[in-house]
Amino acid sequence: MTVYEAVKARHTIRKFTQEEPAQADLVQIVDSARLAPYGANMQPLKYAVVTKEEQRRELYPFIKYAGFLKDWDPAFEECPTAFIVIVNDTSIKPTAKSECDSGIALASMCLAAQGLGYGSVCLGAINRVEIKKVLGLADQYDVTYLLGIGHPAQTGETFDFTDDLKYYFDEDGNVHVPKRTMDEVLFQI
Repeated sequence: MTVYEAVKARHTIRKFTQEEPAQADLVQIVDSARLAPYGANMQPLKYAVVTKEEQRRELYPFIKYAGFLKDWDPAFEECPTAFIVIVNDTSIKPTAKSECDSGIALASMCLAAQGLGYGSVCLGAINRVEIKKVLGLADQYDVTYLLGIGHPAQTGETFDFTDDLKYYFDEDGNVHVPKRTMDEVLFQI
């Protein structure tokens, strides 16, 4: 599979089985973020892997899933069985200046997870302050994003959007995500 094929095959997954990913796979996924490019090569990001059910249950109230799906309130048993918490070390770089670093790390980990057969969901609608407390992080660390990882319990597809960018579940619970067309996003200069 080429990188482009992996990008096309990867879809945000919002429903997961409760089979846990292998620890070695999670380490490899984090390693893909470690090896990613960083602004000025400062490498301010650290990663916390959360797989224990008790800890995931503590995080659950501080994560909003699928904001466009107003009629769906996921049960804990549908959520990822692993979270990778992206943490910025403010002693290296201010958090406000590490957004690009976090985005590249997320993309790298999503593709690594895809290559290993896992589904993933990038989570930015989170209560960073409360998650930091749950994890017991020192003052110098700020939570930037979470990446949920697990075995998919749904499929996904993308398609060119016509009038609405809201993703939706079909009658079988699979997710459909409209994307802007190439004609709309590519400038001809």
